[in-house]
Amino acid sequence: MFGILDTIKLGAGVAAGLLLYHLYAVSIGYPTAAREARAGYVLLAEKTAADARAAEMERQRNAASITTEEHRKRLAAAEAAEQAAKDTLETEIHSYELQLSEKNRACAVSAADRQWLLRH
Repeated sequence: MFGILDTIKLGAGVAAGLLLYHLYAVSIGYPTAAREARAGYVLLAEKTAADARAAEMERQRNAASITTEEHRKRLAAAEAAEQAAKDTLETEIHSYELQLSEKNRACAVSAADRQWLLRH
């Protein structure tokens, strides 16, 4: 049915077809290779984005902890300053009362003085 010449023609046709497909695939890039490269790129892009999100969250957490620590220090300093002011005031009041008692005087506030202070 097929002669030797027909077999050679058929083989040459298959070889030419494969050569044309290869040239086509090389010129546009192998579709499977491109698909695999895109799939790998998508995974890489997703991983990079996830790493960036994690790094940003860590940066924000570190910034929050630093801010919290600074706030705690400022609060402690403010409380210490407030306590020092109260102590100074108490010391001044006690000193003034001591001076008044040494001179046999008192700084008594009467009800009329209290009413006047409340009105003004």
